[in-house]
Amino acid sequence: MKILANDGIDPIGKKILEDAGFVVDTVHIPQDELPSRLNEYDAVTVRSATKLRQALIDVCPNIKVIGRGGVGMDNIDVDYARSKGIAVVNTPAASSHSVAELVFAHLLNGVRFLYDSNRKMPVEGNTNFGALKKAYAAGVELQGKTLGVVGFGRIGRETAKIALGLGMDVLYSDLFDGPEALTLTLSGGISVDVPVKQVALDEVLRNADFISLHVPFLDRPVIGKEEFAILKDGVALVNASRGGVIDELELVNALNSGKVSFAALDVFDNEPTPRIEILNHPKISLTPHIGAATNEAQERIGEELALLLIENLKK
Repeated sequence: MKILANDGIDPIGKKILEDAGFVVDTVHIPQDELPSRLNEYDAVTVRSATKLRQALIDVCPNIKVIGRGGVGMDNIDVDYARSKGIAVVNTPAASSHSVAELVFAHLLNGVRFLYDSNRKMPVEGNTNFGALKKAYAAGVELQGKTLGVVGFGRIGRETAKIALGLGMDVLYSDLFDGPEALTLTLSGGISVDVPVKQVALDEVLRNADFISLHVPFLDRPVIGKEEFAILKDGVALVNASRGGVIDELELVNALNSGKVSFAALDVFDNEPTPRIEILNHPKISLTPHIGAATNEAQERIGEELALLLIENLKK
């Protein structure tokens, strides 16, 4: 059996599949060539780049399993594929901690103005040092502040755990009932349960000092014009979930007015060509959709994906 890892797979995952007797092809096939070539394979794995829509699924009857390395499956017509008897699997737990750490890289970056300082120090550091020092002297600490987590799945919970470890309070909202506490595992194997509080979305928006979004793409932004109006003055926002979850143009307005102190974006409306207004804004910390891009996460994703493919292909 042949497997196409069209968006790549970690060497650990590739070896597991090959040791199980599968041929694994990691050469990327462009989207427009997939209709004529995908049927050469028995299974395909993707990340976020390759799209597997109904029309492509219809012309590839040989495909038995679709694997998504990561959490969201917005790029796959999941229900349609399953209706055709194709197994669709993903790896929701493997990258959770990596995304959560990136959220806090952005938050720590923001509260100490590193995103702006790293732009200006190379240009003005040797001529305007004193003014820059004064400009960046009003940082704040995360300890004692409230983090609002919108969406309390695996990534939202990992994000909350880091917040609790830093001494923050956590409010969260979710469509389903969630836990009243999270277990933090400390060095030495010590575990402690720390309270978290589930509230309605508008209560998160009104009361959080920092808000991190962990929801799938929806029909409308979770934070749009109406939601920006009720945010706490000076709040900071982080989006490492999906583009479109925050109304980007309203975000620019809120940053310009001071309603939002800073924002951090790892995902964008029009990837891979984000808006210039977003890329050039002096109060936005930016990364190019790298939430799950750590060596450790890629190893976990590759291993978990390989085992899921083996399980489903050998049924």
